Amino acid sequence: MSQNHHHNHSHHHISGKNIGITILLNIIITIAQMIGGAISGSVALLSDALHNFSDVISLLLSYFSNRLAKRKSTLKQTYGYKRAEILSAFINSATLIFIAIYLIIEAIDRFYNPQEVLSNLVIYFALGSIVINFISVLLLSKDAKENMNMKSAYLHLLTDVMTSIAVMIGGILMKYFEIYWIDSILSILIAVYLIYSSYKILWASIKILMQFTPEDVDVEKISTEIKSLSQIKNVHHVHLWQLNDKQLFFEAHIDLEQNLRITEFQEHLNEIEKILKTHQITHYNIQPEYQRCDNLDLVFE
Repeated sequence: MSQNHHHNHSHHHISGKNIGITILLNIIITIAQMIGGAISGSVALLSDALHNFSDVISLLLSYFSNRLAKRKSTLKQTYGYKRAEILSAFINSATLIFIAIYLIIEAIDRFYNPQEVLSNLVIYFALGSIVINFISVLLLSKDAKENMNMKSAYLHLLTDVMTSIAVMIGGILMKYFEIYWIDSILSILIAVYLIYSSYKILWASIKILMQFTPEDVDVEKISTEIKSLSQIKNVHHVHLWQLNDKQLFFEAHIDLEQNLRITEFQEHLNEIEKILKTHQITHYNIQPEYQRCDNLDLVFE
């Protein structure tokens, strides 16, 4: 016998118009920087263009995965597509890390084989990228506060603003001091920063996909609080996981002191629900048991 309780949560509505404008702006700046990088011979500018292209992919994935997440559950997809956003965040951050590694390899090669760079083009295209990406950051700032998936896309754009500033500074140094190796150094620094900024989201999405217990939730404390209730003898076979970056799920077997009727147990279930809510858990599945020969470990497979 199991008791289940479920609260529906509305999804944060992502502005399709804002994403559409941001995607268009990033397509424009990506094409422009690729042309500018090829003509000027700047690896840093090309690396910034590649990062902008990853922004376009990131934004497209973010938008469509958010739309998928809103689809209703079916008999074949009982959770619906709610984890599509987490999968998208994983793909976005992992892709950015691989791109960054590629840029480091290219920059090291260019460092040992320096080439003259047309610095004026680097400055102009970097300045254009700063303006466009700053507008994009402003457009997505609200959505990024409410959604892990959009936060990963937002971080893509935010790092682009910073990297474009670095590229522009590099262009100025090359123009006035002819320090052409700065282009490679900047590329490496940009790539390292991209890895750093993506790692947290990558790890967070992996933990959710692997159904790890969230770090800010204490399973032992929850168990102790439930056991302190009357008629509760033991809490075991506990599983606690995140469906996405908002919804927490909890399931457990509850060993009872007496053989209670369902209506009697319902009163205790209400108390359990109150405890779970204090830990931000609103989705749960409780299996009451009485004198059942079972393993009583807190976590057991």
